[in-house]
Amino acid sequence: MNRVALMMLVGDRAKYIAIIMGIVFASMLITQQEAIFCGLMARTISAITDLGLPEIWVMDPKVQFIDDVKPLQDTQLTRVRGIEGVEWAVPLYKGMLKARLGNGNFQNCNVLGLDDATLIGGPPIMIQGNIADLRRAEAIIVDEVGARGKLAKRELDGTSVPLRVGDTMELNDHRATVVGICRVTRTFQSQPVVYTTYSRAVTFAPQERKLLSFVLVKAKPGVDRAELCDRIRRTTGLAARTREEFKWLTIGYFLRYTGIPINIGIGVIMSFLVGTAIAGQTFYSFTLDNLRHFGALKAMGASNGRLLGMIILQAVVVGVIGYGIGVGAAATVGRVFSRTELAFLLLWQALAITGGAVVLICILASVLSIRKVMKLEPAIVFKN
Repeated sequence: MNRVALMMLVGDRAKYIAIIMGIVFASMLITQQEAIFCGLMARTISAITDLGLPEIWVMDPKVQFIDDVKPLQDTQLTRVRGIEGVEWAVPLYKGMLKARLGNGNFQNCNVLGLDDATLIGGPPIMIQGNIADLRRAEAIIVDEVGARGKLAKRELDGTSVPLRVGDTMELNDHRATVVGICRVTRTFQSQPVVYTTYSRAVTFAPQERKLLSFVLVKAKPGVDRAELCDRIRRTTGLAARTREEFKWLTIGYFLRYTGIPINIGIGVIMSFLVGTAIAGQTFYSFTLDNLRHFGALKAMGASNGRLLGMIILQAVVVGVIGYGIGVGAAATVGRVFSRTELAFLLLWQALAITGGAVVLICILASVLSIRKVMKLEPAIVFKN
């Protein structure tokens, strides 16, 4: 009977392909929207992700997300270092500074100032140069996307020349020399990322009474991080969050105060409804065209349960094929545009959600067909 069900399914090639294409369209768009959403959220926490060594971030209690920098007094670094359970604590400067390019144009850059002694928090991947080169005079390291894009030199004929090691630029009217090119996670604003030492970063930055952005902390072996965070809060009055807590704090801010969830959610819902409509209508039409065959099977003694199993098998087959093609197409699109500004991060959770949506589409598409077959009279096969 299963073979008969499959022969019925592929017998009408046009409707068979139409059903699959409806599910392909829905699964591809749902997966793509979910991957774009995950990619955008990953970019909001790119600085936290790239600074993987520190386990705890210490900050002003009113900080709402990673770019909401509220500077601290430099003395807070010493206080944190003196707390029991802290293996080391280093300063971090994070700010948006204006770079002046060779052609006179200005470009905002995300500047990260690392601890002069240890350079903890440096770029995860170096393409050219070495992170130790930051100890040279006027040294900076620039991310490769910024070097090829917004920081590239523009020639008179309009061509773009990527920023290279040895080139110079101005950061807030201070000369800076590129000593390395790195690869980092793209930021939410897609601004170039510049690394330098902490002492040089506070020199580049506009002079203020407070310039310490964050204190990065590593707990001693065996010390519970949540307990250490609580100890830092009680001792200093500052907010202390683990890396994961700070990530979710940042993501939560963008979920609450931006239109990203609504915009992506509408796209997912529309994709689901369109896929359901196409697959459901085509599957119902397919069932109507095969009522005689179902009637003949019923007349030969096939039970309603057996016919129900045949319809479910048909729905499962088109669902699996459509899901595989749709998810594969979405992943291919993400791969092709991986070097562009497209924010695309495909997680297994997104694949699971898409799989659940496809199952629901198949259920909804087969419900009307199942009802029609359940009410079918075997005598229909003897009519006309």
